[in-house]
Amino acid sequence: MIRFPIPPMSPIASRNVAVIGAGAAGLIAAHELRQEGHKVVVFERETQVGGTWLYMPDTESDPIGIDPARNVVHSSLYASLRTNLPREVMGYRVFPFVAKKGADRDQRRFPCHSEVLEYLKDFARDFGIYELVRFGIEVNKVELTEEGRWNVKSRRIEGKDQEKLDEVYDAVVVCNGHYTEPRLAEIPGIESWPGRQIHSHNYRHPERFQDQVVVLIGSANSAADISRELSGVAKEVHISSRSMEDGNEGKLAGYDNIWLHPMIKRVHGDGSVAFLDGKVVSADIILHCTGYKYHFPFLETNGIVTVDDNRVGPLYKHIFPPALAPRLSFVGLPWKVVPFPLFELQSKWIAGLLSGRLLLPCPKEMMAEVEDFYASLEAYGLPKRYTHNLADYQVYLTYTNLHISQVETFDRKTVAWFCVFV
Repeated sequence: MIRFPIPPMSPIASRNVAVIGAGAAGLIAAHELRQEGHKVVVFERETQVGGTWLYMPDTESDPIGIDPARNVVHSSLYASLRTNLPREVMGYRVFPFVAKKGADRDQRRFPCHSEVLEYLKDFARDFGIYELVRFGIEVNKVELTEEGRWNVKSRRIEGKDQEKLDEVYDAVVVCNGHYTEPRLAEIPGIESWPGRQIHSHNYRHPERFQDQVVVLIGSANSAADISRELSGVAKEVHISSRSMEDGNEGKLAGYDNIWLHPMIKRVHGDGSVAFLDGKVVSADIILHCTGYKYHFPFLETNGIVTVDDNRVGPLYKHIFPPALAPRLSFVGLPWKVVPFPLFELQSKWIAGLLSGRLLLPCPKEMMAEVEDFYASLEAYGLPKRYTHNLADYQVYLTYTNLHISQVETFDRKTVAWFCVFV
């Protein structure tokens, strides 16, 4: 098999690497890169680490998040959110997520979001990641140079001296998350519907929905959490989702004011919402719990990497664009996964490839595998937007007998397998 080393550098080398984002993905990426001997700079627009786990009580000026001039709030956390995974599988292998005592700590097995943030802060402190992070810095543009390196332009967000930086790096690792740019349901007649709309990205507390009739679109975790929380204050909650199109609609067991419906057929100017099963309700609010778009406004690859119906591609193993690998990589794109261990293994692979200790197939082989993967999704009738959904692929591993450090001794195919099936 033809190997594709990293030209034109020596087989084992230290690179200057820019990591974009200091959330869970960016922190472990910085750690693994430094462990491999690379020089790392982490760019973070907020004033502390945490990414999406940094709760922000403020919401955006546009409640559905489509106005490009809105004040962008990065986090989508609502106040009551708890993890839907036990802490035993939430942590990095190098830093288990153990319960800690303290007035500000949550020792429950499924802790609240503030406990996850404290864990990430502990990791950054104990592993010396803070010294690598530039806080309050926004990356405006990342573009390829003629020499095959990356020009990274950034600026300080606040302060009188809004310094601008223009730097060149050997590689860029994108870790900016994918829970900031809302996706909205397409609803016929919505232009003339008089009620209010909000995306779950801008949901924090249920009080603003007091005595309202709410139509909530979606059936994933946030929809389940929010609908039940709203039931305590709202007059009625009507959940609309594709999963209800098999005849399971009706009142939700255990709740007097939550109803299940299939998808919305149309909304009308009198405030009514009609569902595909013929039922109609008069609603005050439509709440979109409909997920998010991948969004990389800073990244310029001359069309090599695109986002098409929420498919970021072409990407080998959801990480590397074949034509630019391994100098450009993405950590954390897959969803419906056990995230932190996935980030760790992806980052370990990236770090080893950049040093030359590990090798990738040639671009042609990687592209062929990507095309085969896309063809398999199409054959199953899956839309492009499900490309990075690994719910049906992920293998849950126990780490009792297998330590992450053992990955270093595996061949590249095994490493690739671990990075996809965590």
